[in-house]
Amino acid sequence: MYYEHFGLKYPPFKITPDTQLFFAGGNRGLVLDALLYAIQSGEGIVKVVGEVGSGKTMLCRMLQEKLSQHVEIVYLLNPRLSPDKILHAVALELQLPITPQTDRLEVMQRLQSTLLEKHAANKQVVVFIEEAQEMPLETLEEIRLLSNLETSRSKLLQIVLFGQPELDHNLAVLHIRQLRERITHSFYLSPLSRKEISEYIYFRMQAVGYRGPPVFTPEAVRLITKVSKGLLRRVNILADKSLLAAFASNMHQVTAKHVILAAKDSGFSCRYLSTKWRWSLWISALLGSFALAGWWYYPVLLENLKQSLNVPVNPITTPSVVSVNNNPPSNEQLLQQRLQATQRWLLDAEPQHYSLQILLISEDKTEELLKFLRKADVQPILERLYVYKMRGNKGQSLWGVTYHEFNDAASASAVVASLPESLRRNQPFPRSVATLRERLAN
Repeated sequence: MYYEHFGLKYPPFKITPDTQLFFAGGNRGLVLDALLYAIQSGEGIVKVVGEVGSGKTMLCRMLQEKLSQHVEIVYLLNPRLSPDKILHAVALELQLPITPQTDRLEVMQRLQSTLLEKHAANKQVVVFIEEAQEMPLETLEEIRLLSNLETSRSKLLQIVLFGQPELDHNLAVLHIRQLRERITHSFYLSPLSRKEISEYIYFRMQAVGYRGPPVFTPEAVRLITKVSKGLLRRVNILADKSLLAAFASNMHQVTAKHVILAAKDSGFSCRYLSTKWRWSLWISALLGSFALAGWWYYPVLLENLKQSLNVPVNPITTPSVVSVNNNPPSNEQLLQQRLQATQRWLLDAEPQHYSLQILLISEDKTEELLKFLRKADVQPILERLYVYKMRGNKGQSLWGVTYHEFNDAASASAVVASLPESLRRNQPFPRSVATLRERLAN
């Protein structure tokens, strides 16, 4: 529907795995190479763990393409097999002449004979078990017996377990520790970071014919990262529906608004989104309205800036935060830039995270704030400084500046010693995002 609108040949974010769209970033390419090595080396049992939608099925498809023709792959798509059925399932996939009534011992003997014949013909057999976390513990133990089929030099049967994190919990049970010790390689598919998701989206768009700058804005990617939790399947769903929403709006760029619509349509994190949407409205009113009509009593401040700094300031006609012709931004542009960055950060930050409170000065000292932001030793970290206006304990209006975002107070305190002198002299201290939001709301 939206393909021609964005210059695409076919859908870039299909849910079904398409090996032509395999993304090697996020360590997926490294895991694939390691799996190929483990299988070709005859390493016995291999385990791949990842959350739902992290790309395990895509790895299966890629392995099928990359493995040489002398490797025969057996897929067990139904892991909920009883111990006495797992051997039959493998034998039937190898097209052995057995029936469900064939004795287990006879199945094992025929299976071993067939594997020996294939080994003599320089062929390997690999069993892929998807959703292995659903496999009963007794069946997992039966897998160990399958791994015992070997010659004096190599395994006759390779086994690759693909499962969710619950698989590790199942394997931790004491009475199947022998199986756990047979696992020679364990691989983990971590969620993608924001940067990796940005690269993933752009890679997929280019792979289906898109030529041009990134379609998804940084804010859109940031929101996709939050809602998807870095899981590829969710990223695909959100990206696909966001493109559709942008097409419906006759826009060639995907914004956070389109992602919100896509997330709500998909039923992802509705409570999270509604909270973020309320924050968006509130912070926009608090920090962003100056771009259209001045913030709070900003006209007075603008006049003060004009008189004291002798620079032309007009937030209505110069809303851009990007400097023109590579010239340094004006004082008003610089202030707008940091306020808008703060708005985006407060929308995105986790409430339990921390920032370092760097500066608190009276509103009438705006000139000092601007001089501080323009200091040479501050420039390298300017993009991580957040500026806001708040009420002090005595009701006075203050400018505040915080630095970066940290997982906890200890992490924030640990970096104080490495900060420039301009920041250290004010004795920075950790302040939680939740507390900052509360102070701004009050």
